[in-house]
Amino acid sequence: MIPQQLILSNFLSYQQANLDFTGLHTACICGANGAGKSSLLEAITWVLWGKTRATSDEEVINSTAKEAQVDFRFQYNGDTYRVLRSRKKGQSASLELQVQNSNDQFQSLTAKGVKATQKKINELLKLDYDTFINSAYLRQGRADEFMLRSPSQRKDVLAELLKLDQYQTLAEDAKGISRTLKGQTDQLEQSLAPTEQELEQKKTIQQQLETINQNYQQLQSTQEKDQAQFQQLQTLDSQRQTKQEQVNWYQQQDQTFSKECEKLREQQSKLETSLSQISQLLEQESLINQNYQQYLDLQKEQETLSEKFQTYQDLQQQRQQIQQQQQATINQLKLQQQRLETELENLQTEEQATQKILQQSDEINQALNALKKARQRLKELDQLQQEVSPLIQRRQTLQVEIEREAARRKARLEQIESNQQELQQELAKFPDRETEYNTIQEKLEALKKKQNYSQRIQEKRQQQQSIQERLKQEEKNYEKQLADLVKKLELLQNPQASCPLCERPLDTEHKQRVTAKTNREYETIQTEKETIWEDLAKSKRELDKYTQEYEAISEELAEYDHLVSRSGQLESYFDEVCDLHEKISNLKQEKREIENALETQNYAETYQTELQNIEQRLGEINYDEKTHAVAREKVDNLRYADRKGEQLEEAKKQVKRINERKPVLETKLKEVQQKITDAEREETEKLQNIDQAITDLGYTRSRHNEIITAIKEKQNSQLQYQKLQQAKADYPQKQQELTEVKESLASKEQEKANCQQQLENLTAELAKITDVREEMEKLKAKIQQQRQQLDQLISEKGKLEQKLNYLEELKAKYQNAKEELKTLKRKQTIYNELSQAFGKNGIQALMIENVLPQLEAQTNRILTRLTGNQLHVQFLTQKAGKGRSKKQAKLIDTLDIIIADTQGTRAYETYSGGEGFRINFAIRLALAKLLAQRAGTALQLLIIDEGFGTQDAEGCERLISSINAIAPEFSCILAVTHMPQFKEAFQHRIEVTKTADGSQISVFS
Repeated sequence: MIPQQLILSNFLSYQQANLDFTGLHTACICGANGAGKSSLLEAITWVLWGKTRATSDEEVINSTAKEAQVDFRFQYNGDTYRVLRSRKKGQSASLELQVQNSNDQFQSLTAKGVKATQKKINELLKLDYDTFINSAYLRQGRADEFMLRSPSQRKDVLAELLKLDQYQTLAEDAKGISRTLKGQTDQLEQSLAPTEQELEQKKTIQQQLETINQNYQQLQSTQEKDQAQFQQLQTLDSQRQTKQEQVNWYQQQDQTFSKECEKLREQQSKLETSLSQISQLLEQESLINQNYQQYLDLQKEQETLSEKFQTYQDLQQQRQQIQQQQQATINQLKLQQQRLETELENLQTEEQATQKILQQSDEINQALNALKKARQRLKELDQLQQEVSPLIQRRQTLQVEIEREAARRKARLEQIESNQQELQQELAKFPDRETEYNTIQEKLEALKKKQNYSQRIQEKRQQQQSIQERLKQEEKNYEKQLADLVKKLELLQNPQASCPLCERPLDTEHKQRVTAKTNREYETIQTEKETIWEDLAKSKRELDKYTQEYEAISEELAEYDHLVSRSGQLESYFDEVCDLHEKISNLKQEKREIENALETQNYAETYQTELQNIEQRLGEINYDEKTHAVAREKVDNLRYADRKGEQLEEAKKQVKRINERKPVLETKLKEVQQKITDAEREETEKLQNIDQAITDLGYTRSRHNEIITAIKEKQNSQLQYQKLQQAKADYPQKQQELTEVKESLASKEQEKANCQQQLENLTAELAKITDVREEMEKLKAKIQQQRQQLDQLISEKGKLEQKLNYLEELKAKYQNAKEELKTLKRKQTIYNELSQAFGKNGIQALMIENVLPQLEAQTNRILTRLTGNQLHVQFLTQKAGKGRSKKQAKLIDTLDIIIADTQGTRAYETYSGGEGFRINFAIRLALAKLLAQRAGTALQLLIIDEGFGTQDAEGCERLISSINAIAPEFSCILAVTHMPQFKEAFQHRIEVTKTADGSQISVFS
C-alpha cells in the first residue's frame, strides 16, 4: 500500500486538511506536542479499519462539527484505490471503496453494508488492523512492549502477532471433542454391563413360558365344562324372566292409565273455568263497543292535527333558512365593501409616499453621476493592485526564507553550545572515571580468584550429589532384596511349601536349611543397608558444608557481571576522550563562522538580491494601499445612489398604476352598496309571506296535546274489544272440548279395571316357577374367575414372549454398541493427538521455532546499522531448569532475549534509554517485515511514531542513517517527532501547527 492523498474533514483536531503524498519517500511529521501529528496517522487507520485510540467513533468528530469524514487514496499492486469513511453524531458510520479505471474515474466497489465493505478492504490489503499496527505502524508508547514482557508473555505476544490463536482454538475444540467422546465411551461401557446381565436371563424365561402353556390348557378344559352347565341354568331362568316381564308390563300399563285419568280430570276442570269467564265478558258487550267507538274518533282527529303540525314545522324551518341565507349574502357584500374601502385608503397612502420620492429626482441624479466617476477611479486602482500583489506575496515569501535561514543558523549555534557543554562535562569526568576504573580492576582480580575457587567448590558439590544418588540407588536395591526375602520366608512357613529353586516338595530338614540360609542373607543385607545410611548422612553433611560455602561466595560474585560491564563502558569512554579536544576545536571554529554570517547578514544572498529588485519595482509602480482604500470607501459611501435611483424609477411606475386603479375601485364600491340595499328589501318581503301562511293554517299546540292525552286514556277499550271478539269465537269450541274430555275419562277408567284383573292372574303363575338366579351367580363368578386366570396367563405369556423378542433385539444392539465403542475409542485417541498437535507445545511451538531465526537475523541486520555493529541479540527458546546437577536439569520452554555488546552480555534494563530504543526499534521493525511477509503482502509503508526524544546526538544520527539505509526497501517512510533539530535530516517535512481553526498541515522540501 503506497499512500497518495489524505483529505480530512472535522476529524479529531483537524477541521479541513489535505495532505498529498506525491514525491514523499522519507518524510518527517513534526510539530509541537498536541499539535495533531499522531491524529494525522490515526486518520489512516480509521478510514481503512474504523479503529483509533478513541473509545468510540463519535469521539473522532471535531467538537465544532456534527460530522467527520476521511478520504484516503492509495496505490496497491499497480491500481489506485479510494476509501471514504464518514460518521455523523447519533448515526452509524458509512464506508465506500472505489477503484480508478482507465478513464481516471473512480468506480464503486462498495458492498452491501459496512461490514461487507470492510471485509473487501481487508481482503484487498491482506491486512487487518492488528497486523497493520504491529507491522507498518510503530505506534506511540509501544516500542518497548515486547521487551518488557516476561519470557512466557513474549511467547504469547508473538503467538498473537503470528495469529496462532486459531491453532489454540482448534486445540481447545479437539480437547472438547475428546472429552465428549470420553464421556460417551464411559457411558457406553457402563450401559453394556447391565445388557450382558439381561441377556443371561433368556433360558429362565423360556422355561417359565413352557410352564404357563401347560397351566393354560388345564384351566381352559375346566372352563368349558362350567360353561355348558351355565347354559342349562340360563334356559330355566329365561322362562321365569318372560313371566316377570309380562307382570312388569301390566304394572306399567296400570300406572299409565292412572296418570291419563288424572290428566283428563284436570283438563275438565280448566275448561269449566274458562267457559265461566267467557260468559261474564259477553254480558258487558254494549259498554265495550261504546268505548271502542270513542277511541276511533279521537284517532282520526289526532291524524288531522299531526298533518297540520308537520306543515307548521316546515314553514318555520323555511323562515329560518331565508333569514340565514339573506344574512350570509349581506355579510359577504359588507366584507367586500370593507376590502374596497381599505384598498382605496392604501392607494392614497402610496400616492403620498410616491410624490415625496419624485420631489428628490434632481438630488438622486447628481449622486448617480458621482458614483459612476468613483467606480472608474476604483477600477484603475484595482488594476494596479493586481500587478503589485504577486510582488508583495513574493516579497513576504523571500522574507520568510531569509528569516528561516537565520533561524537555522541560530539553532545550529544553540546545538553547538549544547554539544560544547556536554563535551566539557565529559572531560571533567575523566579523573573520577580513571579512579573508578582502577578500583574496578582491583575488585575484578579479587573476584576472579573467588570465581575459580567457587568452580572447585561447585565440582565438589556435584561430586557429593553423585555419591548421594549412587547410595540412594543402592539403598533401594537392598530394600527390594529384603522384601523378596521376607516373601520367601512367608512361603516357607506353608506346610506344603516347595523348593524355591527346583520347585520340589520340601521335607523338614531341607526346609530348615533353606530357612536358615535365607535368614543369614537377610541379616547380611540389613547390615549393608545400615552402612549405606551412615554413608548418606556423612555425604549430606559434606554437601551442606559445600552448599553454604558456595552460596556465600556467590553473593560476593553477584556484582562481577556488573563490574565487567562497567569496566567495558569506561574503556570505551577512554577511547573516545582522545577525540573530544578535536571535536571542541571544530565546534568553536564553526560557531565563529556562523556568528560572523549572522552579524554581517551574509547568508541567503540569492533571496536578498531578489528582495531588493522587488522593492525597486514596487517603488516604480507607485501603488498606495491607503489611496486604494479611500477610493473603495468612497464607492461604498455612494452605493446608496443605486438604491435611490431604483426607488425613483419604481415611483414613476407606481403613480401610473395608482391612476389606473383608483376609478375602478370607486365604481365597484358603489355597486356593492346598491346590492346590500336590494338584499335587505328582498328578505323583508319573503318573511312577511311565510308569517301569513302560518296564520292561515289555524294550528294550535294546546288542542293537539289534549287529543294525545285522551287517546292514551282510551287505549284500554281497544284491548277489551279484542277480548270480546275472541270470546265470541271460542265459546262453542270450548263446550265441544268439555264433552269430549268427559267421554275419554269414562273409557280410560274401564281399561284400567281390565288391566288390574290380568295382573292378578300373571302374579299367581309366576309364584309357581323355581328361581335359579343364585346358583347362576355362583357359577358365573366361578367362570369369571377362570377367565381372569386365563387372561393373566395370556398376559404373562405375552410378556415373556415380548421379553424374548426384546432380548433378541437387545443382543443385536449389544453387538452394534460394541462396534460403536471401538469407533469412539479410536476417535478419542485421534482427537487427543490433535489436541496436543495444535497446542502450544505442538504446531505453535514449531512455527515459533521456525520464525525466530528469521526474526533474529533481521533484527541483527537492522541493529548493525543502528549501533555500528556494537549490539547483537539472540533469541533462546529453551533453557536448563533448576536441578541438583546438569544431568538432572530438564529443558524448559522460554523466550529469553540475550543482548550482547562489545563487553559481553547483560540485562536489558542496564542499557541506556537510547540503546534500549535502538534494540526495541530493530526488533519492532524486524517483526513488522516478518508479519507483512506472513500476511502475503509487501511492506511498502512504514510509520514511526516515537523514539527520537530518547536518543543522544550520535544515536539520532545513526537512527536517521538507518532509516535512510532501509529506505530503498519501502515506498514511503513517515517519522513523527516534536524535536525541531531533526527537520533538516529528512528529504521532506510535514509541519503540523495548532490554530484557532484546528490543526493545519504544511509540506516543505
